[in-house]
Amino acid sequence: MRVGIIVNPDAGLGGRLGFKGSDGRAEEARAAGAQDRAGPRMQQCIDKLRQLLDSSLNRQGKGVEFICWSGRMGSSWLGQTPATIIGDSPKLTSAQDTASLVEQLIDSKIDLILYAGGDGTTRDIVKALESIGEGASKTAIVGVPGGVKMHSGCFATTPKAAAEVVLAYHLGDLRTGITEVMDLDEEVYQTGVWKVRMYGEAWTPSSPRFMQGAKEQVERASEEDTIEALAEHVKTLVAENDELMIVWGSGGTLKRMAQHCGHELTLLGIDIESPSGNGNNNRTIHLDLNEQSLLEIIHLHVDDNGEAKPILLLLSPMGGQGFLIGRGNLQLSPDVLRVIGIDNILGVATPSKLIGLSNVRIDTGDNMLDEMFQKKRFIKILQGFRTTRLIRIAE
Repeated sequence: MRVGIIVNPDAGLGGRLGFKGSDGRAEEARAAGAQDRAGPRMQQCIDKLRQLLDSSLNRQGKGVEFICWSGRMGSSWLGQTPATIIGDSPKLTSAQDTASLVEQLIDSKIDLILYAGGDGTTRDIVKALESIGEGASKTAIVGVPGGVKMHSGCFATTPKAAAEVVLAYHLGDLRTGITEVMDLDEEVYQTGVWKVRMYGEAWTPSSPRFMQGAKEQVERASEEDTIEALAEHVKTLVAENDELMIVWGSGGTLKRMAQHCGHELTLLGIDIESPSGNGNNNRTIHLDLNEQSLLEIIHLHVDDNGEAKPILLLLSPMGGQGFLIGRGNLQLSPDVLRVIGIDNILGVATPSKLIGLSNVRIDTGDNMLDEMFQKKRFIKILQGFRTTRLIRIAE
C-alpha cells in the first residue's frame, strides 16, 4: 500500500498558549516559545505503525511505501523510515502548499493519505481532493490529531490509534465510509457563540474504536434546569471550602454553569476561579489562561507551609466524541494536569450528552500520563446536584 504523508508543521502551535487556532499565527506562536505539535505526533504514529508492521498483527506480511515531501511537511518526522520523496517542503508553509502536495500525492497513485494537523488542515486536504475530481475525492484519509481544534470525523483518537487504523485498512479489515468535515465557525465565534459548521465530507476507514467521529451539538434549551442544578453543586463545594480553587474547562455547558455561579467566563478558554485571599468569600477570576499562566496561578495556591490547597478541574466531554482532554483544551498540558492531580478532575455532563456516552477519551500527548489515566479506569461525571456517576476511561 502506498501511503501519502502530509504534516502541517504549524498546526497546534497555539494550543498551550491559549490560541483558539493556529491559522495565520504560527510566527507569533513560535516567537512566544511554542513547540512543534503536529510533527512529533506524526512521528509517534509512524513509530507505532512500524511496530505493527513488524508484529504478528500484520498476518499477511504486507509492507507500506510512504510518499512525501522532504522536510517539515513530511520526511523530517519519519525518523529512519524509508520514503519516496516527490518534492521539498518550503521554509514557510501555507494552505496552497498543502493543496500542491495533495495533487502530487494523487499523481503518485497513493492509496491513503495520512496527515497530521487540525480541522483547518482537513479542510485544505478535502478541498484539494474535490478540486482534482471525483476519483480523488474518494481517497481515504486518516488524521493524526495534531491541531488545536479537531471536530472532524476523520481523525483517529490518538497517534497510535491512527497507526492501528492504517494497518487494519491495509489488511482489508476496515472499509471506508463518509464522515463530516467540521470546523469552528470563526465569524459566529467572534459574537461569542460556539458553533461548529460542516464544511464537506471525506472518506475515511470506519472504526468506532479508533476513529473519533464528528463533534455533535447535543445540548438543548430544555436542560437549563439541569445546568442550574450542576452550578448549584459547584457553589455548594465552594461554600463548604472557601479555599477551593476551581479550574473551569472550555465549552458551552461550563460557561452556562459559571453564569449561574455569577461568573462570566470564556467559551473556548480555560479560566480559574480562586479564593481572594483576604479572608472573605470574594472570588478572583482569571480569564483565558495559557499553559504558563495556569502553572503560575496554581503554584501560588498553597498554604503557609507550602502545601497545595484544594483544587478542582471541571471538564465537559465533547459531544459525539467523548473527549475530556486533548481536544480544544491543549492549555491543560501534561505539566498542568500533573500539578492539578488527576484525582482532582471532575467531569460534567448534561443528560443528552450522557446518552450513548459509555466512556470518555483522554489524549494528553504524554504516554506516561495517559497510562496513569488508564490505570485509574474510571472518572467521576457530575450529572446533577450532588449526583455523580462513574464513566469508564476508554482504552
